[in-house]
Amino acid sequence: MRHSAVAKAQDRFFYGWVIVAISSLGIFVSGPGQSHTFSVFIDPISQDLGISKATMATAYGIATLAAAFLLPQTGRLVDRFGARLAMIVISGLLGICCMIFGAAANFLWLALGFALLRFFGQGSMMLGSANFVSQWFSRQRGFAMGLMAVGFGISMAVHPPLGQYLIETIGWRQAWVVLGILTWVLMLPPLIFFAIDKPEDVGLLPDGAKRATSDEGDVPAAEITGLTLAEALRTISFYIVAAGWFSIAMLVTTLHFWQVQVLTHQGISTEFAARAFTISAIAMVVAMPLVGRLFDKLRTRYVFAIGLLVTASSLTLITFADTGPGAVLYSVIFGINNAFSMTMFGYLWPRYFGRKHLGAIQGTGQMIGVFGASFGPFPVGWAFDAIGDATWTLRLLALIPAVIAVVAVIFLKTHQTITESEHLE
Repeated sequence: MRHSAVAKAQDRFFYGWVIVAISSLGIFVSGPGQSHTFSVFIDPISQDLGISKATMATAYGIATLAAAFLLPQTGRLVDRFGARLAMIVISGLLGICCMIFGAAANFLWLALGFALLRFFGQGSMMLGSANFVSQWFSRQRGFAMGLMAVGFGISMAVHPPLGQYLIETIGWRQAWVVLGILTWVLMLPPLIFFAIDKPEDVGLLPDGAKRATSDEGDVPAAEITGLTLAEALRTISFYIVAAGWFSIAMLVTTLHFWQVQVLTHQGISTEFAARAFTISAIAMVVAMPLVGRLFDKLRTRYVFAIGLLVTASSLTLITFADTGPGAVLYSVIFGINNAFSMTMFGYLWPRYFGRKHLGAIQGTGQMIGVFGASFGPFPVGWAFDAIGDATWTLRLLALIPAVIAVVAVIFLKTHQTITESEHLE
């Protein structure tokens, strides 16, 4: 069925766009493992289990950190078995993990549930989705990644209110059963019937490029190339990309986790502070295709630096958001920041290190990002506890991506063996 779908599609459009749609759905389905979904469950879980919010935040951070250690192995499995089979297994296990989390009866069970959801949702599901798009696109990879990342914006807009509705109607435990079933219903059919690991598996090339021909017929496609993880680790570019991704993951998570508390502390109403997520989601969805085009058309290190500076701007602007217009401006910039971060997530690793061993490199990169996400909430939480205000903490944190942006512009280079993106160097 999958191969017949490719044959029918090729007469009309490049089948890679079907893969983008499946991958975008995968990013959406990762929602049960994302911070914006957990945010509406904190109060009911805290009250039901008698666990303080601070303890829950600690469990969340530790669980996220623990889950990160397994992501490089996930990447190696994707390289070995292909993204399709890996994603089928990940989707099945993510649904089960939702139900395990909904049955949590104590702190340890809750922490284990956090770890499983973060690993299979925020980690593995996103890794597999990005791997699909990275394999099917090269010159249009930025635009394709931008479209894939629309799934995250839709998740931001859908999962929190859906979770709140389910909590109010059937309770927080049953809500996780529903989220698990939705994972299976939404993700397994397209993976089983329509997903294909690489264009070369069905006689195609990335971006829908035509095969060169000669008098003897088609010329075989060039071998898929790329650095091994060990080779990538010997380049300075790996550490620049990793530092940028670490800082973005850390600081975006910080803003997701503390946005309501920071805004309300500055005089914004709780209702408006919660609605700011929706404003950011809309801005993100609008901006993502445009951000993708920037990556496809401009030198990558410049666009990478712009994204880092947008992160710095988000951290600074939230400290000035003490009125409605200020909060709206912050929300829009933060939405654009999410557009950059979600596009970078899948774009940078194949751009600088090729496709051949992409899973292992992406897995390591995703581990670094999840490390950042696990540390993110702590500095602001410490500031609130120690001095009752996080304004200067947020402003000082903004210096981190700003410094990395300068380093990226000066030192970030493509390895000489990676030639598919020479036009972006």
